[in-house]
Amino acid sequence: MPHVKKVEDLRSRRWFGPADLRSFGHRSRAMQMGYAPEEWTGKPVIAILNTWSDLQPCHAHFKQRVDDVKRGILMAGGFPVELPAISVSESFVKPTTMMYRNMLAMEAEELLRSHPVDGAVLMGGCDKTTPGLLLGATSMNIPAIYLPAGPMLRGNWQGKILGSGSDSWKYWDELRAGKITDQDWLGVEGGIARSYGTCMTMGTASTMTAIAEAVGLVLPGGSSVPAADAGHIRLASESGRRIVDMVWEDLTPQRIQTREAFENAIAVAMAMGCSTNAIIHLIAMARRANCDIGLEDFERFSRKVPVIGNVRPSGNAYLMEDFFYAGGIKALMNQIREHLHLDCLTVTGRTLGENIEGAKVFNDDVIRTTSNPIYGEGSLAVLKGNLAPDGCVIKPAAMDQRFLKHSGPAVVFDDYDAMKKAVDDENYPFTPDTVMVLRNAGPQGGPGMPEWGMLPMPKKLLKEGHRDMLRISDARMSGTSYGACVLHVAPESYIGGPLALLRTGDVVELDVDARSINMRVSEEELAKRRAEWKEPEPRYGRGYGHMFLKHIQQANEGCDFDFLKTEFGPPVGEPVIH
Repeated sequence: MPHVKKVEDLRSRRWFGPADLRSFGHRSRAMQMGYAPEEWTGKPVIAILNTWSDLQPCHAHFKQRVDDVKRGILMAGGFPVELPAISVSESFVKPTTMMYRNMLAMEAEELLRSHPVDGAVLMGGCDKTTPGLLLGATSMNIPAIYLPAGPMLRGNWQGKILGSGSDSWKYWDELRAGKITDQDWLGVEGGIARSYGTCMTMGTASTMTAIAEAVGLVLPGGSSVPAADAGHIRLASESGRRIVDMVWEDLTPQRIQTREAFENAIAVAMAMGCSTNAIIHLIAMARRANCDIGLEDFERFSRKVPVIGNVRPSGNAYLMEDFFYAGGIKALMNQIREHLHLDCLTVTGRTLGENIEGAKVFNDDVIRTTSNPIYGEGSLAVLKGNLAPDGCVIKPAAMDQRFLKHSGPAVVFDDYDAMKKAVDDENYPFTPDTVMVLRNAGPQGGPGMPEWGMLPMPKKLLKEGHRDMLRISDARMSGTSYGACVLHVAPESYIGGPLALLRTGDVVELDVDARSINMRVSEEELAKRRAEWKEPEPRYGRGYGHMFLKHIQQANEGCDFDFLKTEFGPPVGEPVIH
């Protein structure tokens, strides 16, 4: 693309260029850090937003990768500056990282706005870091490119290939059923995560980095490169080189993130066998970019784009490392070309169609054709009914198919501890037809909509040989999870949604093909229960949690803060420099 900016147009010149006392201070402080004026004068200043921390295993390599990004920026004639951002580690942050996605979004936006930077490399990968960083960069709207952390290497235990998350749940159930020993469990614990990087199943991390690439914000193929591969080092350097030209080209997120680009992301998510979390994050990302994407768009693509990525948990055998060797995300997108808007602009300055032209599949069992899919429809299905009038979601490709149409009596729990106690009680009256329900686990009730939605199987049923049952909640679940789990019920029970009115013994009816979920309770009875319902106390009385509860939107709206929506108020201008 042609360069449209000149040196005098650089945003950073507002800090470094004027011949006044304030700019003298900026220049002298840069020199205090050992930089010579020749290092920044006339060059784009590139922020590197790094989400590394000592408690972020997915990003453990970022301490080194940031130097590779800097090398690329310097090669291309830019001036790199590293700005640390909150790490939001899925493994360690409680009560849930979803509490802090919007905090990262706010931090990213304000880091970029308040500092003398012209463009940004966004370093993330662990589940909420991708949407958090992209939400902030979208609102700031200076040139930005995303560098995914990359998936970790496949796990191994006793010669068996392990997938992060998915095999944790599987072998935990086997341990509770008495099928493996405590020593076996320790072996799984030590073998399931063998390197730095994100989950190597098609969990939320790989879902969201694939979505970032499909939208056009990652270099071609970048979302598939394993963290421990030397290609990831080259990707980091190349991202650094590319962002410098993006600044001169004024290639901003607003130019890339069109409605058509987000439709591409939905199509790719469906074909990948994506995490259910994709819905929440993509809706939030699109609406920040002034694109009105909603549940109906996911439903539309769900009906026409099949799952062709044979990666666990929707797939039955392979992991992200295998997906990379099979051709990666470029090859998958080439397989579904007819469902994509190929003329969408990307960070390369070229179109999506140009980026994937000629991409080949090297293992057609890992990346299938649309005529030989893993699952005939998309990865997710959106359901509605009197239990979820604003919608909920299920992952049909990763569940026992006999529950696609099911009715059974509900067993309702108001909190996680009560549910956990019951599933470990072998005398509790669960049956294979029981519909297990957890409520008060949504955006406000959780708080933060934690990943509790893959409710544990009752020990009694496990010992009888059952490995799935219908489960419903207003929580989320890990993208590495599987099972007949209905999630994101909206509106949530904590604010009086219909899930709050369901009682143990009520019959729940699910029909995935009809996209319906209902409780067999009359309107008269529901009205009576609604009149008796009492609003619970807020989860927080001060601090960030208090702000979160005041402003968080529901799952079907993307769980953004209402005041961060693009249309909430006038655009925020550049900071005053005096």
